[in-house]
Amino acid sequence: MIRINDIIDKASQYNLEDDLDIIDRAYIYSARVHDGQMRLSGEPYLSHPLEVAGILADMQLDAVSIAAGLLHDVIEDTHATEEDLEQIFGRDVVQIVAGVTKLSKLTFNSSQARQAESIRKMLLAMANDIRVILIKLADRLHNMRTLQYHKNESKKKQISKETLDIYAPIAARLGIYWIKNELENISFKYLQYNDYSRIEALVDTKKGEQEEYVEKVKIFLKEKMEKAHLDCKILGRYKNYFSIYQKMQDQNLTFEEVYDIIAFRIVLDTIPHCYEALGLVHALWKPIAKKFKDYIGIPKPNMYQSLHTTVIGPYGERMEIQIRTHEMDRVAKSGIAAHWSYKEGRQADEKISNTFAWLQNLIENQAEVRDPDEFLENVRIDLFPDEVYIFTPQGEIKSLPRGATPVDFAYLIHTEVGNQCTGAKVNGRMVPLKYNLKTSDIVEIITSKNHHPSKDWLNFVKTVKARSRIRQWIKSQEKERSMSLGREMCEKAFRKEGLNFHALLKSDTMMEIAEQFGFKAIDDLIVSVGYGKITALQLVRKFEPRPDEKETSESLLGKIIGRVRKKKAASGVMVKGIDDILVRFGKCCNPVPGDTITGYITRGFGVTVHRSNCVNALKMNPERRIDVQWNEDSSETFPVKLRISSFDRVGLLAAIAMSISKQSANILSLNTKTRDNGTVDSLIVIAVENTGHLERVLSSLKKIKYVQEVIRMD
Repeated sequence: MIRINDIIDKASQYNLEDDLDIIDRAYIYSARVHDGQMRLSGEPYLSHPLEVAGILADMQLDAVSIAAGLLHDVIEDTHATEEDLEQIFGRDVVQIVAGVTKLSKLTFNSSQARQAESIRKMLLAMANDIRVILIKLADRLHNMRTLQYHKNESKKKQISKETLDIYAPIAARLGIYWIKNELENISFKYLQYNDYSRIEALVDTKKGEQEEYVEKVKIFLKEKMEKAHLDCKILGRYKNYFSIYQKMQDQNLTFEEVYDIIAFRIVLDTIPHCYEALGLVHALWKPIAKKFKDYIGIPKPNMYQSLHTTVIGPYGERMEIQIRTHEMDRVAKSGIAAHWSYKEGRQADEKISNTFAWLQNLIENQAEVRDPDEFLENVRIDLFPDEVYIFTPQGEIKSLPRGATPVDFAYLIHTEVGNQCTGAKVNGRMVPLKYNLKTSDIVEIITSKNHHPSKDWLNFVKTVKARSRIRQWIKSQEKERSMSLGREMCEKAFRKEGLNFHALLKSDTMMEIAEQFGFKAIDDLIVSVGYGKITALQLVRKFEPRPDEKETSESLLGKIIGRVRKKKAASGVMVKGIDDILVRFGKCCNPVPGDTITGYITRGFGVTVHRSNCVNALKMNPERRIDVQWNEDSSETFPVKLRISSFDRVGLLAAIAMSISKQSANILSLNTKTRDNGTVDSLIVIAVENTGHLERVLSSLKKIKYVQEVIRMD
C-alpha cells in the first residue's frame, strides 16, 4: 500500500506553488471517518483513497485534486457531510467530492436507469470541473486493479462492461492513454478471459525474440539520428492485448498478421526536428501509402500531437513509428491534465476550452433524453468518435465522427440549418445527403425555409445532435397530429353518450382523470388518445361508469365491426362461435391450422388473425384482442412463405418444385437469387392445409441435394 509521505513527496517535486498541507489534513480526516471499514481484499478501506491519491500524483495534479481523491468516498460511505467538508477543506474540495459521489441514496426503476443517471450526474459535474472525471478515472482504475476480490462473476462482468463502454473512452477523449489502455486490458480479461489468455500467451511466446529485435532497431535509429545531429530518445512499446484483439476482429487477421504489436517512438526537442526525423525515417525505409498521419499539423480533439507513419522495416516487416516532441510526449501521458489550470482566477486558454467542446455538446444533447437506454447509447456514440476534419466555405475547421454526412454537418452548424437542409455541395459538387464526408472536404449546405427533416435521415446520420434534433422534430409533428386526432375521437365518443366533450375538457374532473392516467396536463391525455395508448371509450367511462355493464371483447367487437360490411367468414377460422364476421389473416406471420392463433379487432376491417407469437400480435392493445379458433372441418389451404438456402447446381429448381408437388402442396410464387459465392436464396410461397402438412413439405425439401437450410418465414 502506498504511503501518504510518498504521495506528498511526488506532489512536492512538481507542485511548487500549492499548499501541500491540505493533502495531509485530508489523509488524517479520511483515516478517521473510514476507521473500521474494510475492502473486499481484506485491507483497511483507507488503502483505496490512498491508491487513488497516488494515481492523481502520478498524473501531476494539484493539491486540491489529491485531497479530493483522499476524500472522494467519505460522503457516500461514512457519516461525513458536505457541510463538514466545506468547513474544513473549502468549497473547491466539496464540489469535486460531490461530483464524484454516486447516486446511491436515490431510488430508480432499474439498474440501467441508475447507471444512466450516475453517468449523467458525473458528466454534468465534469463539465463544471474537469478534476471530477480525473478522480473518477483514478477511482475506477484502482477498483479494476482489485476486481479479482469480487466473488460475484456477473458483477465483475457488469463492472468491466461499464468500464469498457464509458470510462476507457472518456480516458481516450481526455488523452490519458495509459489509463485507457490499462482499463481496456483489465476489462478484456474479465469479459473474454479465453481470448485474453490466448493473446497473452502468444505475446509472451514471441517476447524473447521481439525484445532482441526492438533493441537492434532502437540502436540503428539512434545512430542514424545522431549522424543527422538530432538529439532524441527512442522507445519501443508493445500494443495492449485488447487493441491486438480488436485489430484481429475488425480486420479478420491472425495474430501473426498484426504488424504493429511493437511500435517505436522517437522523442525530440522541437517540431522542426520531428519533421526532419520523419524525412530521415522515410529515407531509411519505404513508407506505406495512406498510413501517414500528421497529428502535429492537425491535433486530435484531445490535444494529442504526434507524427504517425508505417514503413517496411529492416526485415521486410511493417513497422509503426511515432515521432513527437518531449512536450507532446508529456501531454500524451497526462492528457488534458497536462494543460488544465486549477488556480483561482487563472483562465484556461481558448485552445484548451475547445478541447471540451465535445463534452458541452454531449451535455446539451442529453438534456432532454430521459430514456436510460437511449441516453447510454448516445453517450457511447459521443465517446467513440473516429474523427474526420471538415472545412466550412469560410475555411473554418469542424470535426465530425467518421461516417458523418452533410446532414450531421448541417446540425453541427445550427439546428435550423439542419432542419431546413435540402442539399449539399462537397468540394463544389452536389452530393447525396447520405454521402460520407472525408477529411479536408469543403462542405456547403443548401437550405430552404419550407423544408423539414425526414424520418429517413435517421437511417444514416452519425452524430447524436443530428439524431436527437430529427427525433425532436418528428415527435413535435406527431404530437400535433395526435392532438388533432385525439380531440376528434373524443368528441365522437362523448357525443354518442350525450356528453359535451368541450365543456368537460375544461373541468376539474378532466384534470383529475388525466392525473389518474399518469399525465401532468390534459393535453397530454388527449395526445395519448390520438397515439392509441388509451381509448376514447376509456375516457368516457370515467365520466359515465356502468358497473352493470363490463366492456368485453365481444361488445367491443360489436361496436367496432358492427358497421363493417359483413360477408361469410373465411371457413378456416371461427370467432367466438360467430360465423358472419369479416376475417382476414395477418400477412406478417401467415398462420396455418395447427398454429396457436389470436384475433385482433381492426377498425373497419373486422378481425385479423395472427400467430400468437407474432411480434405484431404481442404489441396489440389487449382490449382489442378476441379469442379465435381453427375450424377443424375446414378444407381450405393457407399460404406459407419459405426461405431455402442452397448451393447452386443444374436442376435445383426442378428438384424443389417436384419435392413440393410430391407432398400435394401448391407453389403460389417463387423468387430466386444467385450470389457471387455460388449460393442460392429462394423465397417460395406455398399453400398447405395445416402445420402437419407443412412439416412434411419442410422435411422433403431438406433432403434435396445441396440444400443447406429451409425455414418458415414470419
